[in-house]
This record gives sequence, structure tokens and C-alpha cells, in this order.
Amino acid sequence: MKTYDLTELALRNLRESSLRNSLTTIGISVGVASLVAMLSLGIGLQKLATRHLAKSGLFDTVVVTSRREMRGFGRDDERNTASAAESRTLDEPARQEIERLPDVLEAYPDIRFITELRYQDKPHLTMVSGIPDSARSNDAFAGIPGTFFSSETAPEVILQKSFAMELLGKTPPPGQEDDVPVNDLAQPLLGQELTMRYAQRVSSPSPMGEDTPTRVSASTDLAESWSDEAYSVISREQKLKIVGISDLDPDSMRGAARARVFLPLKLAQDLRVMQPSDVRDSMRGFSKQPSYSTISVRVKNPKQVEAVEQAIKKLGFNTFSILDATRSLRQFFAVLDLFLGIFGSLALAVASIGIVNTLVMAILERRREIGIMKAIGASDGDVKKLFFAEAGAMGLLGGVVGVALGWTIGHIINLGTNIYLKRQALPPESFWSVPWWLVGAAIVFAFIVSLVSGLYPAARAARLDPVQALRYE
Repeated sequence: MKTYDLTELALRNLRESSLRNSLTTIGISVGVASLVAMLSLGIGLQKLATRHLAKSGLFDTVVVTSRREMRGFGRDDERNTASAAESRTLDEPARQEIERLPDVLEAYPDIRFITELRYQDKPHLTMVSGIPDSARSNDAFAGIPGTFFSSETAPEVILQKSFAMELLGKTPPPGQEDDVPVNDLAQPLLGQELTMRYAQRVSSPSPMGEDTPTRVSASTDLAESWSDEAYSVISREQKLKIVGISDLDPDSMRGAARARVFLPLKLAQDLRVMQPSDVRDSMRGFSKQPSYSTISVRVKNPKQVEAVEQAIKKLGFNTFSILDATRSLRQFFAVLDLFLGIFGSLALAVASIGIVNTLVMAILERRREIGIMKAIGASDGDVKKLFFAEAGAMGLLGGVVGVALGWTIGHIINLGTNIYLKRQALPPESFWSVPWWLVGAAIVFAFIVSLVSGLYPAARAARLDPVQALRYE
């Protein structure tokens, strides 16, 4: 039997029992719609998490630590890199070398220190952190009350919400900190001045020459070291203008101690604030260059993070990236998609039973027709192909309608969710995503399920004895 004749005959048979076949097709559509809706939810939630991670500024960032300190991440990879004794100090030359690696946008040190800030003659002890100019695109600083830093060396600060409440003397009950509007904190603080008191490291050559014990000096002695350079610590003050209040915590996804006051990174470097590593490295006889506890490396594309990590590890440093931390998250979404796909397929499994029922009833109604076909030369294979064509047509049509229905359901739910978020004064989000590969896969899956459902009816129709079929009334 020719393909054209087979297709025409199958469509004619489907039109003759239009109501029953339509109901079966609707059942397939509902099954496909549930499958598409479930998987689209899982894909949408995964993309939502990815977007927020990307906006955090850490998704394309590699955190580098020195193996000398034995405080870094990636301990499992240490046996493949230089030993701790052979590892270089994470100093300025190392930072510049890392920054010159392929696919690296920038490599900047993590400068943070605990110091005293005075506001209206009241002291407040807190952690201060320097942030690069590229952080202006960070989600934590997007749309904040006030502005980002006017320049890389401007004597300006951005306060984290909790520190702003401390300055104003607001102490909400535990668990209700988020209920305080950030705009209420910004109005009395923006434009005000803070005074930061800090210890500045000043180096000077030792008059006693090499291998002579020297003393790190200030108003009090801090430590003794064996070096050709002496470090003095001088108390300094720096006036800082409050230019913004951040509601989010840009340090929330870091392993380091969280800062509550942020100033331009270049300004933080120029201040030369005394760091614990300065005394430690001087005592150990390490490089005279400024050393850092960690360096953040921004990569051009998140896909290149792993390659950059491997290149940095070959230099003898430890690395950590958000991709390492999200491996379990990706595993969670993979399991979630699996379960959503299974539950979504249940309705399609029920629809496949409807296909079997429809085609079995068609055999009983068309026994005489099947007998005539066999009597005029149709083979068992031709009869099977006819029933397969009918099952495939219902599956294909049901798959197309089901995808459209699932897409519509997803957008309606997404619209309703965003209306609720708007009433709660929250930004809109997209929780649903229907990629093209899911559309094609859903239609093909519905088609295959329909063909499998037609196996039994097709085999039963092919086994009919034409003589007995012609006698059937």
C-alpha cells in the first residue's frame, strides 16, 4: 500500500469516529500539557537561580588563596599541584600574573579590615571592605538609595542596611530586620560624614642591615621580625561621605567575614591599612610586596571558569568558585526535573490507555472492512501500518495541542504569580521557561507513546482471519 493511500485512509477513518477520536486526542493533549508544564517549571526555577547567581557577581568569579596558609578551598586537588612549602605567596606579582592569564577580565585583592568609624562622635567597630569599580553591576548595588562611588579613589562609602540601622540606633525585634524600609534609613544618612580611624603601615629601611633583628614599631610594639625592612604603624583618620545604602549583602555568598561598610578598592589600597598578613609575612621572611589573603578573579564567560581554575592551580594556588558550590544545586535540579517529568508523564500514560481503547473498538467496528482489505490483497503489514498511522496521527496532533496548552498554562500562572509579587512590593520574576528543545521533545515523545499504544491493536487487527471477518455482521 502506498504512503499516500495509507495516509488518506487513516485520516478518513479518524473522521468517521470524530467524537471518540477527538476525546482521545484531548486526553493526549492534557498529558503532554502536564508534562510540558512540569518540566517548564523546573527549567524556569533553574534559570531563575542562575540569573540571581550571575547578578551576585560571583557566578563568573574564582576566589584564589595561597596554599602557604592552608586555609584555601579545593584541598582534594592539592596532590596535583605544588606543595605548600613550594607555593608562592599571594602577593602583587602573583596577582598580576593571574590577571594576565587567558580569559581573565580582572584580578583584584580582597582587602577587608576591622576598624572604628565615628558617626556623630559615637564610635562603631565594624568590618570594612574595598570593592572594585566593576561591582557597580552587582545585584546588591542595583537600584540602591543613593549612588555608587563617583570614582575609584573617592572618599565615599556605601553602608550595608544592618550597619545603617546601627548608626541610627534602630534595633528592630529579631526576625523583623527586613521590615525596615531601606529608604527610611537612606534619608537621614545620605550625604553625612563618617570618620574612619585606622592603622597605616609605613615601611622604612633598617639601618642595621641584613639579618639584623628589627622591630615593627608604632605607639606600641607589635612583633619582632628578621628582615632588612622595618614596618611602622601610624594612626590615621579618613573622612568618608555616605553615598548609598545597600539592602542586600554582597558578601553573603563569600566564605570570608562579611563587611558592613564598603569603599572603593583603589582608595582602600592607597590607605595601606595594616593587615595581619603584613606582620606574619615579615616574621616569616616572605616577599616585601603586599600580600593578600584572597584574590578574586573575574572570568570573561562562566563557561571558562573551570579552565581558569586549572590554570591558577598550576601556579600553585588554591581556587574556589561558585560552580564548585553549585554542583549540589545542579544535582538537585536534575533530580527535580526527573520527578517532575515522571509525574507529568502519568497523565500521558493514562492517555495512552485511551488510544488502546479507541483502536480496539475500531477493530470491532471495522472487522468487515479489514476482511475486505485482506481479501483484495492487503497484507498483515499493511493493516498494521494503517493502525499505526491512526495512532501516530492522534499522538502528533495531541502533542502539538498539548505543547500549546502547557505554554498557555505556564504563562497564566507566571502572570498570576507576578501580580501577587507586585502587591507584595517585590520585583517581577519569570518562573516558567519553555525552550525549543522541550517543545520538540514533547511532540516526539507523544508521537512515540501513541505508536507504542498502537502496537497491540495493530497486531490484533493483522491477525484477523479475512473469511471470519467477512462473515462478521
